[in-house]
Amino acid sequence: MDQSIFQQIPEHTSLFGFLQRPSLVDFPGKISAVFFTSGCNFTCGYCHNAPLLGVKKQGLTKEAFAKAVHKFRETDWISGVTITGGEPTLCPDIPLIISWLKSQGLAVKLDTNGSNPTMLKKLLPSVDYIAMDIKCGLSAYPAFVDYKNTDAIAASVELIKNHAANYEFRTTIIETFHSDEEMHKIGSLIQGAKRYTLQPFLPREDLPGKEYRTMKRTSPDLLSWYRDLMAPYAETINWKGK
Repeated sequence: MDQSIFQQIPEHTSLFGFLQRPSLVDFPGKISAVFFTSGCNFTCGYCHNAPLLGVKKQGLTKEAFAKAVHKFRETDWISGVTITGGEPTLCPDIPLIISWLKSQGLAVKLDTNGSNPTMLKKLLPSVDYIAMDIKCGLSAYPAFVDYKNTDAIAASVELIKNHAANYEFRTTIIETFHSDEEMHKIGSLIQGAKRYTLQPFLPREDLPGKEYRTMKRTSPDLLSWYRDLMAPYAETINWKGK
């Protein structure tokens, strides 16, 4: 254990919890442990993590975090760690957490909403893979997810395209919202991206927005249509949940 870095991590980290089993799908090409931060500055009505992670909560102790990482390495042969949320870039100790994980020989994937390009710029040299959610075209962010600083979103997109070691942009498709016009706005934002991923919306009874709880799952036909529509904007278009 790198004690010099580990000692700088706060006694209670920003990591609220983790999946009990490693993931084969969260970090492309890696078996990864998945850790969650809590607290987010977006209010997405369709967010599956919001009921648990939308509000900032006390996190794991650093000893519990280190113990979990070592258990994953010894019993599950992980080669990476995914940090998701909530919104990880809102957490001041995330640079130390990532530095310590790298000192343990682990690759790190970061999930972000792109709202904190200042922190993102600091993290980029250490992160092996970034997945940034593109909720909609910039003009729709204030109404759709209650976030007004769209300059920050645009800045994060450019930082990732120009400086990330590996990355993807991704959008969860809401049939009642994402029109062809909206998708072209997203395309203009990510133009020239290495990878873009389409994700289906999945209804659930505890979603923050009541209108989403009984909404139907995104149809495969629409995802197929948007895969073709978005092809000019990225080198590779992925489609999850087929």
